[in-house]
Amino acid sequence: MGLIRKEVFVCLDCESTGLDPKKDRIVEIAIAVFTFDAILESFETLIDPECPIPEISQDIHKISQEMVAGKPKIQEVLPRILKMAEGRILMGHGINFDIALVAEEAKRHNIPTRITDQPFLDTLRMARLYGESPINSLQQLRQHFNIEPEGAHRAMSDVIVNIEVFKQLAKPYSSVEELFAILQKPIKLKTMPLGKHKGRKFEEIPIEYLLWAQKKDFDQDLMHSIRSEIRNRKRGGAFGISSNPFNEL
Repeated sequence: MGLIRKEVFVCLDCESTGLDPKKDRIVEIAIAVFTFDAILESFETLIDPECPIPEISQDIHKISQEMVAGKPKIQEVLPRILKMAEGRILMGHGINFDIALVAEEAKRHNIPTRITDQPFLDTLRMARLYGESPINSLQQLRQHFNIEPEGAHRAMSDVIVNIEVFKQLAKPYSSVEELFAILQKPIKLKTMPLGKHKGRKFEEIPIEYLLWAQKKDFDQDLMHSIRSEIRNRKRGGAFGISSNPFNEL
């Protein structure tokens, strides 16, 4: 690893039947090997998941049952995908999910891989670190950085947009080591990214909700932000801990 502009990365994006890598299946996969100067190699394909695609998922990625009929099965293309990714730094938006999907599909079909051991960079976390975009979705970041749209929410169009967003977010860093070191620490968020208080500053959220939320299994940045706000209020005497009925929730 060294200068970020000289490094070779791999951007990975999957569309799936749902949000549970253990039970859901890939319906489309796209991968691109790239540097800051060019896309060196890319591959995309629709996948026959050999199971129904729920309507709620079809509404998001617009991939219907008819579109995947007769397409390759995941075990037919996964060796190629894994070979392209091998030994590279993986990059994606919420990349943990894509890695988990690929790893589970490989396990299901007894295809050897060490993809879960590879270094990765998550542009969602990089966007949080950047902190200048009010919403950190890939499409909002595309608009924020004035990147040309690449069509519908589909795997390869997302990969192309994601690469351009990554280049923008990586500008302050000279080396990948520097970026990895910063991303090892949790990032304090400015606003709540989900739930009924989505978009509100943490200091505006009722303490009862924060006390409830700190028990949930959110990602490290959100948990850090929730707990930091609770600590701030304890220090400031903003609520009485001993008499709070939600303290034991």
